[in-house]
Amino acid sequence: MKIRRNLLFALATLLTLAGLAVPAARPAFAAALTEVTGFGTNPGGMRMHIYVPDTRPANPAIVVAMHGCGGSGPGFYSGSEFASLADRYGFIVIYPSAMQEAGFGKCFDTWSAAAKQRNGGSDPVSIASMVAYAGQRYGGDQNRVYATGSSSGGMMTQHMLALYPDLFKAGASFMGVPFNCFANAADYPPGGQCTGGSMNRTPQQWGDAVRQASPGYTGARPRVQLWHGTNDTLVPYSLLQESIEQWTNVFGLSSTPTSSDTPQSGWNRRRWAGATGTVQVEAYSIQGAGHSLPSSGMAASAIAFFGLTTPPTTPPTTPPTTPPTTPPTTPPTTPPTTPPTTPPPTSACRATGTVNAWNTGLTTNITITNSGNATINGWALAFDLPPGQTITGGWSASYAPTSGRVTATNVGYNASLAPGASISVGFQATHTGNSGAPTAYALNGSACTG
Repeated sequence: MKIRRNLLFALATLLTLAGLAVPAARPAFAAALTEVTGFGTNPGGMRMHIYVPDTRPANPAIVVAMHGCGGSGPGFYSGSEFASLADRYGFIVIYPSAMQEAGFGKCFDTWSAAAKQRNGGSDPVSIASMVAYAGQRYGGDQNRVYATGSSSGGMMTQHMLALYPDLFKAGASFMGVPFNCFANAADYPPGGQCTGGSMNRTPQQWGDAVRQASPGYTGARPRVQLWHGTNDTLVPYSLLQESIEQWTNVFGLSSTPTSSDTPQSGWNRRRWAGATGTVQVEAYSIQGAGHSLPSSGMAASAIAFFGLTTPPTTPPTTPPTTPPTTPPTTPPTTPPTTPPTTPPPTSACRATGTVNAWNTGLTTNITITNSGNATINGWALAFDLPPGQTITGGWSASYAPTSGRVTATNVGYNASLAPGASISVGFQATHTGNSGAPTAYALNGSACTG
């Protein structure tokens, strides 16, 4: 049967699902994202990219960061804050790229029989191979491995914690679903039972699914952090409660949280701690958010949950360029007081939109490229939404208004766009029959080519 899915992203492409600008805080001497081929057993046929910061300890922790449907590893690298956090705290980031094709793009396989068995095949085995490679090639600490991801990547996060509890120490799942939520490929969204809004199993049933994934395992279970927007209709907010029930049952915890608070405006957090006081399950409800996570600051909260917020003490393997020790003797030239007679070119940007539509809904990924020769610091992309379309949620940008001539404005982590660089943003919308892509793109007032 045809696999149906409608999980983007979610940034990054999330991209989020797909690809965004590198955070501006990245130092000039920072390492680059590198593709790895021949990393080991790869039944999922996946691609692997890795980011190894210049400053890191001898045995750095490893974070596996996974994109949403329609995205890619490089897209999630540039569209999320994990690489800039790696620069700050000295851990390695693996960015897998899913290759399972379906109606809504490439998604991580969390539905097949092979994928639901430890070492059964498909994407989970490929991801485990990537972790092993990072240990062999870069000295990545196999005792400090963590998983995170958005939408499809959030689903795979919970999936990997269930299948490989001896490998992963914790995970942060953004807009995910419980392990074994999907019965098969036909159940994958949209329209399947899991994400159809009616999924409701008992905590015992959810917990048994995890225990059966790795029979005989009696060791410590990975700690779990869960994130969901209260207005998410693509992956319904109700699934956050199902995930809570699954993981609290796995840990043998009460259904009543041990604490709750609001660490930021609109972030409602519940925590379930074990007998020693260690928080085993943590759940964030983001008020008013749709299918648009992680947004600014959430990746940092995930890294803090992992316990990775101590900067490395090892000096960088490649020192930064030494700045001049004396100031220039010639003061800067005073800028002209009259505007240039030649207006700036209108072809300094390219923008294209890709639509995945169903019934009365759709998601659109927009790729923006800086084709000029100067870095753009702060951007706003205007475009015309086809008649009958109304935006209900978005990722990697803020959108206003929700119909007509819309402007997508950068969020904190993707404001900088270097010459030749591309970013991806996206949104979910309803439509009344016209499921076309946006038109008449303009970046910071300059018309973009297609």
